[in-house]
Amino acid sequence: MDYAVATNDYDSPEQKSVGNEMVSTRQAQEVQAAMIVARKFPRDENAAFARIIKACERKNLAEQAMYEYARGGAKVTGPSIRLMETAAQCWGNIDTGIVELEQKNGESTMMAYAWDLEANTRVTKVFVVKHWRDTKTGGYKLKESRDIYEMTANMGARRLRACIMGIIPGDVVDAAVKQCEKTIVGDSKTPLIDTVRGMILTFESDHQVTQVMLEKFIGCKSDAFTRKDVLRLAKVYKSLADGMASREQYFEIPGSDKKPEKTKVPPPPAPAAKESPEEPSAPEPKQDPAPTPDPAPPADAPPTDEDDDDF
Repeated sequence: MDYAVATNDYDSPEQKSVGNEMVSTRQAQEVQAAMIVARKFPRDENAAFARIIKACERKNLAEQAMYEYARGGAKVTGPSIRLMETAAQCWGNIDTGIVELEQKNGESTMMAYAWDLEANTRVTKVFVVKHWRDTKTGGYKLKESRDIYEMTANMGARRLRACIMGIIPGDVVDAAVKQCEKTIVGDSKTPLIDTVRGMILTFESDHQVTQVMLEKFIGCKSDAFTRKDVLRLAKVYKSLADGMASREQYFEIPGSDKKPEKTKVPPPPAPAAKESPEEPSAPEPKQDPAPTPDPAPPADAPPTDEDDDDF
C-alpha cells in the first residue's frame, strides 16, 4: 500500500521540482515493470479462487470478514477491508494504495485506488477528509499528526475496500463471504453454550454490554441463541472494536432515554396589589318618608270619590 511522499518545506523550488520528477519517473518505471510481469505471468483464476476460499476457512479471518452497523433503523452489512485485502492478495496482479495528495486549510485530499495490472483496469476514488472529529457534544478539531493520520487512514480504508470490490468479480466476493459464514457457523468443536457464554463475557468486559442487552438485541434468551446469532453478534463486536459504530446504535442502554429530573422551583410570590386611593362612596339615596295616613273623616262627612271606587 502506497502513501504520499513527504517533501522538505525548506528545499528550494528547483530542488523540489527535481525531486518530484525523480519520484514520478521511478513510479512510472515501477508500474511499467509490474504490468510487463503481470502479462508475462497471468493469473490462474481457478487457482486464485481456490486460494481465496482456503483463506476464508481460517477462523481468525472469518471473524473479521464482515462489518455491520445500524443506519436509519436498518442493518448495513458487507465484506470488511480485511477480507478484501486478503482477496486482492490471493487474486494476484493487483496494485492497491491510499495516497494523500494535498493537506491544507484543515483538510486532506486523499486518493484510494485499485489497479488490475493484468487487465489494465483501474478504480480510483478521490475524496476530502476534514481534520475534525464529531462527538455527541459537537466535535473538535484535530491538531496532532497521529490523530490526523488515523482519521485519513480510516476514511481511506473504506474507499479502498470499494475500489477492490470494483476489481474482483462480485461472485468471487459473495463466495468468500459465504465461506466465512460457514467457517464460523460450522465450528462445532466448542459447544454452543460455551461459545455464547464466552461472547457474553467479552461484550461485558470490553464494551459494557450486559446479557440482558444482548438478549433484547437478538430477541430471545441467551439459552436459545443459534450459530447464526453468534455470527451476528461477532459482526457487531467487530464494528464496535473498529469504531464503525457505538453501542448505543445497537443496544438500548438502561437509563439513556430518561431525561434528568429538573428541580422544581417554587413560583415567586405574586406582587402585592397596590392599594388604590379610596374613592368617595356615592351618597345613599334618601328614602322618602312614609306617607302619613290621612285622618279619618268624621262620621257625618259626605262620601268622597275614593270611597265610590271601592264599590
